[in-house]
Formats: sequence, structure tokens, C-alpha cells
Amino acid sequence: MSPKLTGLLLVDKPEGTTSAGVIRALKPRLGQAKVGHLGTLDPFASGLLPLCIGEATKVARWLLLEDKSYTGSIRLGTATDTFDRTGTAVRTAPVPRLDQASADAVAASFLGRREQVPPMYSALKRGGVPLYRLARRGIEVERAPREIDVRRLALTVRGPDLIDFALDCSKGTYVRVLAADVGEALGTVAHLATLRRTRVGAFDVAAATPLASLLDALASAPLPLVPVRSALVEYAAFTAPSPDAVTRLRRGQQDPLARLPPPTRAGETAVLLDASGEVVAVVESAGDSPVWRVARLLAST
Repeated sequence: MSPKLTGLLLVDKPEGTTSAGVIRALKPRLGQAKVGHLGTLDPFASGLLPLCIGEATKVARWLLLEDKSYTGSIRLGTATDTFDRTGTAVRTAPVPRLDQASADAVAASFLGRREQVPPMYSALKRGGVPLYRLARRGIEVERAPREIDVRRLALTVRGPDLIDFALDCSKGTYVRVLAADVGEALGTVAHLATLRRTRVGAFDVAAATPLASLLDALASAPLPLVPVRSALVEYAAFTAPSPDAVTRLRRGQQDPLARLPPPTRAGETAVLLDASGEVVAVVESAGDSPVWRVARLLAST
């Protein structure tokens, strides 16, 4: 397989498989190409797992900033140590009688920016050690709260102790913690019962291919890769002034960027394309100066 394989592969991850397991399963088809994913999905969760392949790994940090969407269900009455169904029950509480009006009111109260404390069962590290490893040893450490943004939250009562949800949120949101907080707001305790990621930025799970289908087609069908340009479609794009300008940029010279329209604000990000529309570089404005600088340079594919 060519090491120049480049693009994003949209995988519909099944329940029971880790995000790393998805990469291992596909690795024989990907050959020597570098691979990274845009946000880990817990093994019990399903849904959209975008993989960055080859040169696309160089733009992952901009894609990781994107909002995400989820659907799932919350089980009321039992709290677990992991905040989801895979954990051990640590507390039970009666579940008040639920009605849709109360659920709607609770959902509305979660909208907007708020602080959230990451759970101990997470991949965050303390002193180089993942928190989940400390949690398994019964060690709990203080975690600084993070600001998240809940853009949309819909709660639908499905039974005496079950609520379905649909969520749009900022990066870094722990849906498990949100589920526990919803339970508390409803006057009980809760854990995340099911979770499916339906969107990452501009990518929707409807455009993803189930992992099983990808594995079945490994030997015969081309991989349905999304071009890097499509992944960065939300950013302004400029075409390089000439093929020579592209060559000079790839030699480390910044002067061709002076011929581009100047940035309109500090910290602005844009995409530089060659004549064929292939992404040459991601460029950013340099501090408060109205000039562009290369933030990430991509090799030709």
C-alpha cells in the first residue's frame, strides 16, 4: 500500500470495539501510512470515528476543535464509578415520577457555557499516568474544571427510569458526566446507558462506513477517503500564486505568502491550495502582525 495514502476515513464504530482496535483492524489496508483518530470513543459507544490517514494527520489539531453531536440514553436510579453502564454501582436513589415538561425544563437549564470536572475514569494524565489507571487502584486526585458549551440538549422520557437524549456540544465534553448531572437535576442519580456519536464538525455518521463493511472490502474496494480540503472546508482558502511558490514553500521559504490577501484578524487560520486544489499548507496570522506564516506544511500526494 502506498505510503502516500492521504485523507480522512469516516468509520462507523460498533459497540464493543476500542478506537485503537479500529485502527489495528484496518492497519493491514493502510500499510505504512500514519493514522490518528479525531477523539476517542469509549468501547461501549458506537458511531462516527474519523481517522486521519497519511498527510491528513498533520491537520488533526484543527479538526479536533470541532463541535460534536451525540444521541443515547440515560438510566436513572443508579450511579456507577465510571458514570456509564460499564462501571460498578456505587449509589442508588429513588426516581421521582417523570414527565416531559420537567425533562424539557432540565434540558434548558444545561444550555450554554458551564464548567465540568473531568471524571477519574478518563485518559487525562497526572504525572504521566492516565487517570483511569489511578482510579482502578482506588486513587482519586483533584481535577481542574473545564469550560464546555452545550449548544443543544433534548431529553425525551422513555420510561419510569429511562431518558433518551440528543446533544450538540463543544470539544472536551464528557457525556458521561453530563448524564450524571442530568440525573441529579431530576432529583436522583444516573449513569450513561448508551451513546452514539453522530457528528464531528462537518462530518455526519450517515456518511461513515461500518467497520465490518470496510473489513469485508479490504481486498477489493478502494477506501472511501475524504480529501483534506473537504475536512477543512470551514476555513478560508487561497490558491498559491504559482507552482514555483509551492516549491519554495516546501523548501521552507515563507516569502510566497506575502502575495496572499492579508489576514483580517489576529490568530486567523486559512488553507493554501495548489492549482489542482490540493492542500499545500495550513497558514495562520503571526500574532498581531498582518502577515501569514506556515503552521503546517503538507507533502504532495
